[in-house]
Amino acid sequence: MDVIEQGVGRIFTDPDADKAREFFRHKSRALVSKLTTVKEAVEKLVKDGDYLSIGGFGANRVAMSCVHEIVRQKKKNLGLAGHTATHDFQVLAAGECFNKCDVAYIVGLEARGLSANARKYMESGKVEVTEWTNYTLAARYKAATAGVSFHPIRNLMGTDTFKYSGAKMAKCPFTGTNYALVPALYSDVAIIHVHEADVYGNCRVRGILMSDYDVARSSKKVIITCERIIPTDEIRRDPTSTFIPYWCVDAVCEVPYGSYPGNMYGEYFSDEDHLREWLKVEQDPEEFKAFLDRNIYGVKDHFEYIERNGGIAKMLKLRQKEWLLVGARA
Repeated sequence: MDVIEQGVGRIFTDPDADKAREFFRHKSRALVSKLTTVKEAVEKLVKDGDYLSIGGFGANRVAMSCVHEIVRQKKKNLGLAGHTATHDFQVLAAGECFNKCDVAYIVGLEARGLSANARKYMESGKVEVTEWTNYTLAARYKAATAGVSFHPIRNLMGTDTFKYSGAKMAKCPFTGTNYALVPALYSDVAIIHVHEADVYGNCRVRGILMSDYDVARSSKKVIITCERIIPTDEIRRDPTSTFIPYWCVDAVCEVPYGSYPGNMYGEYFSDEDHLREWLKVEQDPEEFKAFLDRNIYGVKDHFEYIERNGGIAKMLKLRQKEWLLVGARA
């Protein structure tokens, strides 16, 4: 197909489907235990310069324990998919962990407001940006899952987002219709938080799924954090509930309340007071530095972070709030 027009944005990942297929062809499918800690998983699987995709939606079902650990280990020069990225983006920006970003939705924490520090970081010139929309990033993951190098779409054409994206416009060889072609997105590492998993990495999710089906299948390495480990017999009892299969997964970490301070459908509500605290302390650089020292650099893991912010008593209140809301929605 002849290219009619193309955006000026750089493509940060290699969309070559044959190279990706070759990698996945040699990825182990052995049914072995992948249980490990968040610290060990990040040390082993997240390397400086990797391209990172984070599951969940907004502040919902996000693997915040891993996000904190990436900052704590001072990973640098990462690429990041800014796909409905809110508090996770805010935290990674605080650590200046990424210097390349595919931007769809960033900086804003939805109705909570804008992250002053994340905005400052994005305006600093330290981060190279290519623009997309939420749907086009989803289409890029879809192309990668299908094992092809691009996906045709319509929603970018005629916009400035197309101009600053890495998309190309071409004419359909069957109908003559113009389409925008977006490149497949094969991440180096995906980090996804789920409700349940077995030791091998078979995962179950309730509530909003977003693009995690495709993110898990298109990423070269996948770290799973879960609210609880369940027996493999339970997975086999109802195999149709398995959302992510074991052969996608490289590490499984049991992290109850692993999405805190975000929401986990049916488990606990988001800690809105603490999220407001994050936004407030960012207004003062010295106060923010002390806040990061207290909540990320000065704790050994996610559990200690929770203890410093209300502990199990706080989590039980958030659990009760979530169940009241789930009951009301029902």
